[in-house]
Amino acid sequence: MTRQLRYFEAIREATEELMAADERVYLLGLTVPSPTGAFGTTSGLLDRFGPGRVLDMPASENGMTGVALGSAVVGMRPIMLHIRMDFALLAMEPLVNQAAKWHYMYGGKMRAPLTIRMIVGRGWGQGPQHAQSLQAWFAHVPGLKVVMPTTPYDAKGMLISAVEDDAPVIVIEHRWLYGISGEVPPGLYRVPLDKARIARTGRDVTIAATSYMTVESLRAAELLEALGISAEIVDLRSLTPIDGETLFASVRKTGRLIAADTGQASFGVGAEVTGLVAEHCFASLKAAPRRIGLPHAPTPTTPALADLYYPRARDIATSALAMLGSSAKLPAETRDPRKFLDVPDPSYTGPY
Repeated sequence: MTRQLRYFEAIREATEELMAADERVYLLGLTVPSPTGAFGTTSGLLDRFGPGRVLDMPASENGMTGVALGSAVVGMRPIMLHIRMDFALLAMEPLVNQAAKWHYMYGGKMRAPLTIRMIVGRGWGQGPQHAQSLQAWFAHVPGLKVVMPTTPYDAKGMLISAVEDDAPVIVIEHRWLYGISGEVPPGLYRVPLDKARIARTGRDVTIAATSYMTVESLRAAELLEALGISAEIVDLRSLTPIDGETLFASVRKTGRLIAADTGQASFGVGAEVTGLVAEHCFASLKAAPRRIGLPHAPTPTTPALADLYYPRARDIATSALAMLGSSAKLPAETRDPRKFLDVPDPSYTGPY
């Protein structure tokens, strides 16, 4: 019988096993020692490891990131949590001008093994300053590794790889993934920080997705399958670097590409993915690549606007049908359009 863990449990287990195995690993961030434990990902760690290794962080992200970075360059391996990605914007200077540059500036003699966890999401109801997906900002910076695990297995394995890596690594987690379940082995194991994953094989169109949009893409593939269209889903997992080998092989097979990202479509991950494919796979393309992402507008707060702001599986499937020149129709949507969608579907159980 395989062991099933939820996504947030996999993160918590990875953190606990890393801290037990290596005294240099410690944890800091807003809500880290709280009873709710940052969506359950840090619950119980304070009781086991004490306040010397599980530290609450004041609302001073820039200063505390500097503390974490300083400890990293003298041999510690901190895991720092930003409960909202938006809060990390206050720490861009030590991240971008310091952590990302030191290995290069000092000729490889200085390293910054700093892991930064950032949480993104949708349905927060918290608007422009608390619900952004800005992974393209961090992926743009040379010296930072950026990953977005989708499955519980990858959430654990990639966090372990990130903490053991000598480079600064940004690990981005989507709130709607915390409640999904999957097979997760006990003990320390590693998932590479530079490899994509084929989440579903297909022949007609490649959908390259990040984080929660991989889930929406898999649902889109089911809608398309009912219409006789076979979609291959590439879970990118890593943004810097993007695994071109896996991505290009898929596009050369299908001849079509849709890039689905949790962030803005303009100037974002989708733009980079489609640009790479246009450069390397142009002769294999049967249609122009397409991007699925957020509109070029701030995240709305009101339920009515938020429900229209985020793309879903039907939007991906509709784009694929248009790309294939298909006149097939998707089944009528059963969801009540008047009801604000704060959770992805009834299977979502939290943690909250």
